[in-house]
Amino acid sequence: MFKKILIANRGEIALRIIRTCKEMGIKTVAIYSTVDKESLHVRFADEAVCIGPAVSSESYLSIPRIMAAVEITNADAVHPGYGFLAENSDFAEMCIEYGIKFIGPTPEQIRLMGDKITAKETMIKAGVPTVPGSGGLVKDVKSALKTCQEIGFPVIIKATAGGGGKGMRVVWSEKEFETQMEMARKEAKAAFGNDGVYIEKYVEEPRHIEFQIIGDQYGKVAHLSERDCSIQRRHQKLVEESPSPFMTPELRERMGNAAISAGKAINYEGVGTVEFLVDKYGDFYFMEMNTRIQVEHPVTEEVIDWDLIKEQIKVAAGIPISGKNYIPQLHAMECRINAEDPFNDFRPSPGKITGFHSSKGHGVRVDTHVYAGYTVPPYYDSMIAKLICKAQTREECITKMERALDEFIIEGIKTTVPFHQKLMKNEDFRNGNFHTRFLENFDFGQKKNH
Repeated sequence: MFKKILIANRGEIALRIIRTCKEMGIKTVAIYSTVDKESLHVRFADEAVCIGPAVSSESYLSIPRIMAAVEITNADAVHPGYGFLAENSDFAEMCIEYGIKFIGPTPEQIRLMGDKITAKETMIKAGVPTVPGSGGLVKDVKSALKTCQEIGFPVIIKATAGGGGKGMRVVWSEKEFETQMEMARKEAKAAFGNDGVYIEKYVEEPRHIEFQIIGDQYGKVAHLSERDCSIQRRHQKLVEESPSPFMTPELRERMGNAAISAGKAINYEGVGTVEFLVDKYGDFYFMEMNTRIQVEHPVTEEVIDWDLIKEQIKVAAGIPISGKNYIPQLHAMECRINAEDPFNDFRPSPGKITGFHSSKGHGVRVDTHVYAGYTVPPYYDSMIAKLICKAQTREECITKMERALDEFIIEGIKTTVPFHQKLMKNEDFRNGNFHTRFLENFDFGQKKNH
């Protein structure tokens, strides 16, 4: 087992990893930028190293600075968390060259799944259902339009190096295609330095359902069931839950087997998720694979009673998994609490938190790195907390979430708490009647004066 792990991340996920390491008797090293000096992950790690200024490219995305921190602290492993360098194959490779264990998949596995075209080709060979499309990068408008005519509109243009909705455009007719393709390419180039795009059939009103998988160093892969991530805005998830209200035992078995096949196709090591689009008929299609721990991993932890960070570390240390698949025994739901104004187009709301009271009680969990007096910096992702509730049934879970949201007080900045309160009262949501475009017609209303 590792003696000291450096966490190459910040905020909530860094603190989450530190807690598990402490329980496992492993020393921890936090890294931080100058604006994160007062973050709780810095306070609770055994050691902390400042690696640069606020801008990510000179701190959390700087491989040389992180490796220097590894060297001066004598860490023998690195946990990348999610975001930043978590799916950077060059970083994973650098760790190997330095004799440091990267807690995650191999560089080759990251590369295979990091490029959307390669990932899709790999899944087709593995027999995993995929969305009809161009089958590779489209070179020009003429050949792209030919593909569109073959599969039919609407289509979706996607950046091959994309993520988070960047370089993605839904096109409903031929007349708007050329303009949308140009816009997608420009956005992809700006975001990823790669303007390569491909085309897929656009699945209307789909569910976004992902399967949590885990694989060890000996070829075994298992799934830990599904999470429904269909409540999202501009391709960014806002609420996740398990089990999915859309799921049936038969569909779970088919999707679970497909997720395992996806993992085995690349001899996957570590925890990761296989993400699917599911249409209203129960037909599902591979979308992408995330080769890291995910923001919403607590949802799975609560329904199967596992510590997924602990399992990540054990797999990285060479401990085999049981190979058993897990089915949810309870219902869990996570609301992402962001420093954003939901009544003003979710505009970011950084600043000082003047008052903070987190929810408590049976079946309520809050993962956060903030507190009263903490200043939310404007440089990073706006998520400041995750509120997770679990109960015997979905109905009880929603009722518990309503109560927990009422108790969650954050003053000094705007947050998405009011949005979640409104969502929990929505009849379609409560009845499980939603899809990935659900929020496009959602009435956000106006904030009332109290």
